[in-house]
Amino acid sequence: MIKIIVFLFSFFVALSSAEELKVISDHFKGEQQKGLAVFTGNVKVTKGLDELNASKVTIYTDKTNKPVKYVAEGDVSFYIVTELKEVYRGKSQRAVYLPNESEYQFYTKVDLIRLDDYRRVKGDKVVVNTIQGYASAQSAKDEPVIMIFTLEKKNSKPESPSK
Repeated sequence: MIKIIVFLFSFFVALSSAEELKVISDHFKGEQQKGLAVFTGNVKVTKGLDELNASKVTIYTDKTNKPVKYVAEGDVSFYIVTELKEVYRGKSQRAVYLPNESEYQFYTKVDLIRLDDYRRVKGDKVVVNTIQGYASAQSAKDEPVIMIFTLEKKNSKPESPSK
């Protein structure tokens, strides 16, 4: 029990230098030497405005206990605000976040919506890199990738000039 408390303390102290990372779950297992923290059962992760919910979340850390990879599995839902202030909401069966690359990878039954301009992508693999402004989508087998854009309505009649 003491090792778990020491691991958690050092793990969260390393995170607290930037923003608070809060993880709530039914169960926790950590291995400090391996840089591994596994949360299972009704997992909810929050950091700033971001929120991630899943059945299981594994956080991989480097030697300084800084997170280098997050893997969420099982009925994943999320709300993300990127460095560029783009706002995303969505769901998938698996999600991977690589904080050093600012890259999000979503897998299996992905439904991703960019809320600020309502762009929607459905597929089986969607990757969004917020630093490079890169995005890609792939589908499973013979299923199509679906992208939906909301377009502005054009006036059918020009407005009359005011006198």
